[in-house]
Amino acid sequence: MPAGSTDRDYCEAFENKLKPAALAFQPDFVLISAGFDAHKNDPLGGMKLTAEGFAKLTRIVKGIAETCCQGRLVSVLEGGYDLEGLADSVEAHIRALMEPTPPPKS
Repeated sequence: MPAGSTDRDYCEAFENKLKPAALAFQPDFVLISAGFDAHKNDPLGGMKLTAEGFAKLTRIVKGIAETCCQGRLVSVLEGGYDLEGLADSVEAHIRALMEPTPPPKS
C-alpha cells in the first residue's frame, strides 16, 4: 500500500484483491499477522488507518475464514509503535473477532 493509505484504501484492497484471491485459494485456515503500525498515529508506518479501520479489515478476513474454512482463524499480535493507537486497534481487532457469526444464508 502506498504511504498515506486510509481505512477506505485498505478496505477496497482487501475486498477487491485479498478476498477474491483467498476465496479462489480456499485455505484450510487463516493466519492474521496483526500488526498495527499502519495506525495514523504510528511514528514509523506512514499510513492513516484508524482503530475502526482495523476492525473493518478484521471483519473482512474473518468472513474469508468463515467462507473457506469453517471460521478457522489464528491471530498473532505483531505490534505497533504508538501505544495508544496500538491499544485502541488491538481492542477493536479483538472485539471484531468476538462478534457473533451470522447464520448462513439459505
